[in-house]
Amino acid sequence: MKNIIIVGPSRAGKTTLAKRLHKELGYFVISLDKLVATFHAAYPQLDIRLNWNRDKTTENIAPFIGHFLGLFSSDTGFAGELNLRAHNVKDNAFVLEGGYFDFEKITSILQEYGANEIKDRFILIGLVQGQKTVDEYVSDFKKYDTEDDWTYNFSEDELRDYVTRDAIPFNRVMTNHLTKYGFTVYDTSSERECVFDKIIEDIMIANGS
Repeated sequence: MKNIIIVGPSRAGKTTLAKRLHKELGYFVISLDKLVATFHAAYPQLDIRLNWNRDKTTENIAPFIGHFLGLFSSDTGFAGELNLRAHNVKDNAFVLEGGYFDFEKITSILQEYGANEIKDRFILIGLVQGQKTVDEYVSDFKKYDTEDDWTYNFSEDELRDYVTRDAIPFNRVMTNHLTKYGFTVYDTSSERECVFDKIIEDIMIANGS
């Protein structure tokens, strides 16, 4: 099975889809948010933090992601002078999901491992919500947010401001950005479970299932 990368803005369904891929296809789930939180706790001097400066966090964690993905996409199993071929486990595939990806930096690092384009080594899934109104965004935040979500305590006015100022423009930018790097982009604005069904079907076809 090919490893998978799921990218998209907040609330597009990245984690929910990753959980379905784990349950239905056996993928191990790696949350980029958890990696960012771990870096913040272990190495605060690196300025890799959640809900802070998205551009800076994305830039600072890019070298780690590039080398991490490079090791899993290497044909030889070598990283510098390290031979990691013996550590490969057949069908131990993962799905990496999150929003902090600087693909320009990541791609340049992957080339050191013989991967000219990221789409050649990974199944790339982009999730966006480009067809929702402000009211629909706010309604979904209020309906689905839990105490673990950073917008949980936002008032309705704060949610509207965030959606208008950040969420909607970011979805537009994200769609163009993901297409540029070879992602198959799916819109989860409505009928999300049906969209997920289609994605899982496409992944099974890509894996030759």
